[in-house]
Amino acid sequence: MRKRKEKTVSPAIEAALEYGYVLAGAAIVAVAFNVFLLPNRIASGGVSGISTIMHALFGIEPAYVQWALNVPLFIAGVVLLGRQFGVKTFVGTVFLPLVVYLTKEMEPATTNPLLGAIFGGIGVGLGLGIVFRGRASTGGTDLAAQIIHKYTGLSLGMCVILIDGLIVLTAAFVFDIERALYALIALYVTSKTIDLVQVGLGYSKIALIITKEEEKVRRAILHEIDRGVTRLPAYGGYTQHERPVLMCVVAQSEFTKLKQIVRTIDPTAFVVVANAAEVLGEGFQRT
Repeated sequence: MRKRKEKTVSPAIEAALEYGYVLAGAAIVAVAFNVFLLPNRIASGGVSGISTIMHALFGIEPAYVQWALNVPLFIAGVVLLGRQFGVKTFVGTVFLPLVVYLTKEMEPATTNPLLGAIFGGIGVGLGLGIVFRGRASTGGTDLAAQIIHKYTGLSLGMCVILIDGLIVLTAAFVFDIERALYALIALYVTSKTIDLVQVGLGYSKIALIITKEEEKVRRAILHEIDRGVTRLPAYGGYTQHERPVLMCVVAQSEFTKLKQIVRTIDPTAFVVVANAAEVLGEGFQRT
């Protein structure tokens, strides 16, 4: 089987790329906040949501509120949770409010709150997803959630929901119920966009094949598709006879060829196929 060449990146270049991800992602979040969320008074959780509420109530610059909350939360996280966040997270924590301040004069992209919620959520999710690819975060209420999780025993997901829910509930009183509902839409869109950035659109396929022509199918996958294949021991539930299962992962573009190979070799083969959202390893993504 042809050996696939793997690209290697030096640690210095990899570190530079990660810092680039953090800076670019934080900048995207900041711009999305200024042109979509803030003008439409959409407080979709997090420190940015708190800064939106404070801006509406007292006229305080959102960037100042974000600095005033992000930096102490980062310090508290380091003290209470240990030095697990690193310099990149601190950079994201400080840089995001800086870009919010520098871009505060940008014109709103829309005054329609629904469009603001949708596209603001996309922008924030895109930016956060890029930051996460740099193995960092922008701090904020995520750190508060981790601190609460450590000292209360509540699940991390529950802590995040409680904090964001409290912010959205506050927005409902400060603004109105409609704005709170738009904030929930923005939160949902943000989470889905983060998943999309993290996983991508390039779904692979994982196939489980039960066939009488196990060896022929195995060789065909190895040599005709140039993909690895794993033999899993299994037994028929009715006959109790050994029926090994061949497992392989192929790219979307290779799946049709896999079906043709299996159908040609053994038309009676039993094949189960599922989407594999992310595949790491030789021949696929290396992280």
